[in-house]
Amino acid sequence: MPIEVDGKTLETDEEGYLVNLNDWVPGVAEVMAKEDDLELTQDHWDIINFLREYYEEYQIAPAVRVLTKAVGKRLGKEKGNSKYLYGLFPYGPGKQACRYAGLPKPTGCV
Repeated sequence: MPIEVDGKTLETDEEGYLVNLNDWVPGVAEVMAKEDDLELTQDHWDIINFLREYYEEYQIAPAVRVLTKAVGKRLGKEKGNSKYLYGLFPYGPGKQACRYAGLPKPTGCV
């Protein structure tokens, strides 16, 4: 189902992930969050930007356990835990945050 971002129609797969990762712009996250009735804060953007950097470096979207550990190292212990991440992304920090970041679905996510 395509999404409309900044006047452009972007293709997504059946789970809502961007088909073409190069189509991502920050507006993608805004549109997807709005569909989920979620308002993005700086804390959300910290995780979204972290995921994009992680993907750029490793060419893979991290599973939740890896994400939690990596966020803890980079952003601090108080942010590197499941409770914090699920508070930001209630549909699952791996799946939902990666979708907002324009990344493929993390391996190991159902």
